[in-house]
Amino acid sequence: MQSSTSGHKKLNMTYAIHVRNLTKQFGNLVAVDAITLEVKRGTLFGFVGPNGAGKTTTVNMLTGLLKPTSGTIKILGRDLEKSPVEIKQSMGVMPEGLALYEQLTGEEYLYFVGRMYGLEKEDIHSRSEELFQFMDLQDFRKTYIYEYSMGMKKKLSLASIFIHDPEVLFLDEPFEGIDPASSKLIRDALEQMREKGATIFLTSHILPIVEKVCTEICIINKGKIIFTSPTEQIRERMKDEISQKRYDDLEDVFLTLIGTEQDGKELSWLRK
Repeated sequence: MQSSTSGHKKLNMTYAIHVRNLTKQFGNLVAVDAITLEVKRGTLFGFVGPNGAGKTTTVNMLTGLLKPTSGTIKILGRDLEKSPVEIKQSMGVMPEGLALYEQLTGEEYLYFVGRMYGLEKEDIHSRSEELFQFMDLQDFRKTYIYEYSMGMKKKLSLASIFIHDPEVLFLDEPFEGIDPASSKLIRDALEQMREKGATIFLTSHILPIVEKVCTEICIINKGKIIFTSPTEQIRERMKDEISQKRYDDLEDVFLTLIGTEQDGKELSWLRK
């Protein structure tokens, strides 16, 4: 009994996300196939893969939006199925579709989110002031969200998941469809959260950004995890495991691991 308790404490201290044999089936389609993940606290974890690989399905299960077919999920040492409310209070989520209430102003939306997480009005006001300044949205706080650009909506969504100071953040495609300045601001914000001790789990198709900001990278393909490594060790591990080829960047590693069927393809009217 003592050993079990000790093990639980160690897990709680070491891992923010602990997944075992997580599976999701939609009829005959196995979207996520018995994956196992351990994400240490304070990690900026990049979860990448081609379209249809199972990234969003995995995030939806980890955030409690989708029930797994089988497997276990522990967030901050707690079982997600047994303690969903407690876990979600410590979690911030930016879904791919953002899911903002666009009939509200930016100011109204942050107030709504802050109250939902039980913050006092004074704290919501002071934190909102800082967040609007930090996200360069101070001139749009009373503007309706449906009038925001995509970059502004993503910054507001990020502000809304920062406001209650979560321990674990999940972001699905935070860099897609935004300008370089907004991308840089979001990257800086995530790095500040990580340095403070938060754990960040993000998906993205923009591999150069993933390689730049993430401390660990995991590649999923056809519902299975095929490679996981600290970012700084990727080239060394690839060299040891596959060949002596020199890999220039994450995209080169990614394309080698997932395989491509594009070589040799051509359009008839573009032939020389």
